[in-house]
Amino acid sequence: MQVTRIGDFEVRRLVEFEGPYVAPDVFFPDYEPGALREHPDMAGPGLIDPATGKLVFSFHCFIVKTGHHTILIDSCIGNEKERPMRPQFHRMRSSFLADLATAGVRAEDVDFVMCTHLHWDHVGWNTRLENGRWVPTFPNARYIMARREFEHWQGAQQRAEETPHRYAFEDSVLPVVRAGQSVLVDDDYALDDGFWFEAAPGHTPGNVVIHVRSRDDRAVFLGDVLHHQFQLMKPEWSTLACTDRELSRRTRVRLIEEHAEAGTRLLPGHFPAPTAGRIVRRGGGYRFAFEHP
Repeated sequence: MQVTRIGDFEVRRLVEFEGPYVAPDVFFPDYEPGALREHPDMAGPGLIDPATGKLVFSFHCFIVKTGHHTILIDSCIGNEKERPMRPQFHRMRSSFLADLATAGVRAEDVDFVMCTHLHWDHVGWNTRLENGRWVPTFPNARYIMARREFEHWQGAQQRAEETPHRYAFEDSVLPVVRAGQSVLVDDDYALDDGFWFEAAPGHTPGNVVIHVRSRDDRAVFLGDVLHHQFQLMKPEWSTLACTDRELSRRTRVRLIEEHAEAGTRLLPGHFPAPTAGRIVRRGGGYRFAFEHP
């Protein structure tokens, strides 16, 4: 399991699935096949599956041990979830909890679950099935969610929208609220341990990135601001999953420029191993320089 250190904090990446996921021309509505011919290095190992031509995605969470708290950032896909519109993950069964235990964390040990947004593939393990009911997976945790994000998906649920995110809201968000374990916060929420939210709307209305600082070291958990390294080559490419593609583009361009300038360590939500790295300028554009353990 990949380990990254941020000052005194230990970060482990726990993968639920990593592999070919979706064709680039499906995922990116503005996809240009010629872009790969212009930038052949972008099709290097681990970016596109040579057998299928699909983008390689990782679906993972991050476990942060601060010395005071154990914090889980996003919670992957989940077991037994009804996801008929995502057949690859419909009623999935993974070893997530066993893998968590291998990392030295029991479900009871998690103090906070922090959500960058409430899409189906980021909230699945918020809950687990127990005697036919969805209950919080982490019984002692407070689940931190942006209020604006919650209200958006609450509206989608009330309108009975046919989307996997509405299903996820019903089976992976509302049970946490009913259990009294949710904390709805403003976009600039901060946790004493050195974590704070920054609004990053576009992919979803209440999307946030999560900043972390320990001593003089700093990193940002990017969630879905960047899904794939292609978006550094083409920052204007938003995805079919973005609620507001133009706002998503503006947010992404702003954060790419800001963090390339600062040299910030970044941990995106779907980059395959080794995942952590920095944005660097190259040839009039940007690339992702991975950190290798």
